[in-house]
Amino acid sequence: MKIGVSSFSYERLTKSGEMSMKDTISKAREQGFDVIEMLDIWRQAPGCDDPKTLAEELREEAERVGIELSAYTVAADFLRGSGGDVAKEIKRIKRAVDLAVILGVPCMRHDASYGFPADWQGLRSFDRALPRLRDACREITEYAAGKGVRTMVENHGRFCQDSRRVEKLVVAVDHPNFGVLIDIGNFVCVDEDNSVAVGRLAPYAFHCHAKDFHLKPGTDVFPGTGWNVSRGGNFWRGAIIGHGNVPLLSCIRALKQSGYDGVLAIEFEGMEDPLTGIVLGQKNLRGLIDMA
Repeated sequence: MKIGVSSFSYERLTKSGEMSMKDTISKAREQGFDVIEMLDIWRQAPGCDDPKTLAEELREEAERVGIELSAYTVAADFLRGSGGDVAKEIKRIKRAVDLAVILGVPCMRHDASYGFPADWQGLRSFDRALPRLRDACREITEYAAGKGVRTMVENHGRFCQDSRRVEKLVVAVDHPNFGVLIDIGNFVCVDEDNSVAVGRLAPYAFHCHAKDFHLKPGTDVFPGTGWNVSRGGNFWRGAIIGHGNVPLLSCIRALKQSGYDGVLAIEFEGMEDPLTGIVLGQKNLRGLIDMA
């Protein structure tokens, strides 16, 4: 496997102005990563009025320091995004595909949805939303296929986070250019067994995130600042790889058993200093891969 890092891991530093998007590329190379995954330019460089030029500069920086750009990840919501106008949201994500082409990445992740809008009439089941999500994802991946970029959704955002829901979407889209970005840790947000979920989605994986969480049961008192609540009422917060409770070893073993040999990118969102957390996480991740 190629060990990578998502530029999201440095976001605390980019938000504070200590680093730019370009700086994250050289920092990832300095820290010894094989590849770096780039986060949404519209998110990490909100004041950028020329994203295509920035994408060119990011690709050139990666070439200069000698690190591969492995993926591009952007937000999307085909139920609520762009004011609920699905055609407009699809058009926006196609523009993101164009940026992925400039970056030179082989794949791009976009979300499917975070759930129904507040004024939605009727049942709010995933199955009710599936046809709309399917059609949007298929149109985008057909567009991207013509440009040599594979598209994928991540188990992310609660509404499309359970492994069975993600699998339903991939099967419904039914296109060889469309797959999954498996985030090993994210399944805890919907109270799902991580290794079982990873094993279910591994055959569809185009790209993977390594992530760890500290976990506490919902029967305890809420731990306070920095903690989040799962869909089932349990508590979680980001951890350095190997410091949390996610069964990383069995998840990595499930990926290996499926034949996955692609990128495993750290997405750090713990409370510790990001640079320290990323360095320690990489060391632990490499050890876990050797053991799996």
